[in-house]
Amino acid sequence: MLPDLTALLTAIQPADADAMGRARARQAQLTKPAGALGDLEELSVRLAGVLGSERPDPRGVAVIVAAGDHGVARAGVSAYPPEVTPAMVANFLADTPAGPGGAAVNALARAVGARVYVMDAGVNAELPEHPALVRAALRRGTHDLSVQAAMSVDEAQALILAGAALARRAIEDGAVVLIPGEMGIGNTTPAAAITARLLGLDAAQVTGRGTGVDDARLAHKVAVIRTALERTPTTDPLEVLAEFGGFEIAAMLGVMLQAAASRRAVILDGFVEGSAALIGVTLAPHLRDYLFPAGECAEIGHAAQLAHLGLKPMFHLNLRLGEGTGGVLAAPILLGAAATLREMRTFAEAGVPGA
Repeated sequence: MLPDLTALLTAIQPADADAMGRARARQAQLTKPAGALGDLEELSVRLAGVLGSERPDPRGVAVIVAAGDHGVARAGVSAYPPEVTPAMVANFLADTPAGPGGAAVNALARAVGARVYVMDAGVNAELPEHPALVRAALRRGTHDLSVQAAMSVDEAQALILAGAALARRAIEDGAVVLIPGEMGIGNTTPAAAITARLLGLDAAQVTGRGTGVDDARLAHKVAVIRTALERTPTTDPLEVLAEFGGFEIAAMLGVMLQAAASRRAVILDGFVEGSAALIGVTLAPHLRDYLFPAGECAEIGHAAQLAHLGLKPMFHLNLRLGEGTGGVLAAPILLGAAATLREMRTFAEAGVPGA
C-alpha cells in the first residue's frame, strides 16, 4: 500500500462520541415533543459526532463528479454507447443561461447552492481544455473486467489519492459536506461485481438495469459479471477494486476517505457510490461514521449495500441517474437536520414548561 494511502486510512478516526452524547441531551430538551422530528434527530446527532459539536454547522456543500470509461462497456452491458461519457463531461462544463453546466447535477446544485467539481478520472476521449476540468486520468478507460483486471493496484491507489486531493481542494474552498458523484457508461457493471464479491452474493442478486436495459441484456450483464468473478477469488479490498472497479469509483473512494480524515460529512448518492463505500469501510471501518445515504436508488443491489453498512436512506425516489444527483437533493435535508439542533431553543431557553 502506498505510504500516502496508509496515512490517509490511519487518519480516519471514530465520530466524536462525547459530542453525540451532548447532542442527544440537547435534542431531548428542544421545544418539540420527543421524536417529533423523526429521522432528522438521528441525522443531527450523527452530524454532531462528525463535526465535534452539539451545534453542528455544515454550511458548505460540494459535489465532485468523477468521470471514467469502462472496457466492459464494449461487451454490451449498457443501453447507451461509451461515447456518451465524454459528451456528458462536456455537458457538466457547458455554459448555459442558468449558469455553468447543463446536466441534472448542475441544475440541482444551483438550486441548493452546492459547488460542482468535475474530474477526468479516465475518459476514453481527448477532452477539450477547460479551466474547470480537473485532469487525473492515467489512461483512457479501464480494461474489460470480464477478461482481465480492470486496472492495476497501483493505478487504483493513484486514483484514490487523486480523489482525495480534489476533496482537499473542495474542503479548502469551504466544503463541510462532500458528495461523490460519477459519470461512466457501463459503471453499474463494475459496481455490481464489487458488491457481489464483498458481500458474498451471486451477481443476479445485485445486478440491476443500469441505464434501462431490457431482460435479455440484463441476463447478459449478469453473465458478464459472473465471468469476471470467476477469474479471481480475491477479497482483498484494493485488489477487488483493481480487478472489478472503475477509475471513477477509485476517485470517489478517495473523496470519501479524505472527507472522513478531515472530519467532514459524506452524502452517498446511489449504487455506484455504494460500491466505493463498501471498499472504503473494509479498508477503514470508521469511515462508516461519516456516511449519510441520500436515497435507496432503483438498482437492486443498493439495498444490500445499505443493509451491510447499517445505514438508513433519507428518501425513496427511484433515482438511477448517478452524477451525485441524489446526494445533492439530500443536502438540504442534512443541513436542515443540523439547523434544528443548532438553532432551535430548548424548553428552558424559551421559558416553555417541558413535558
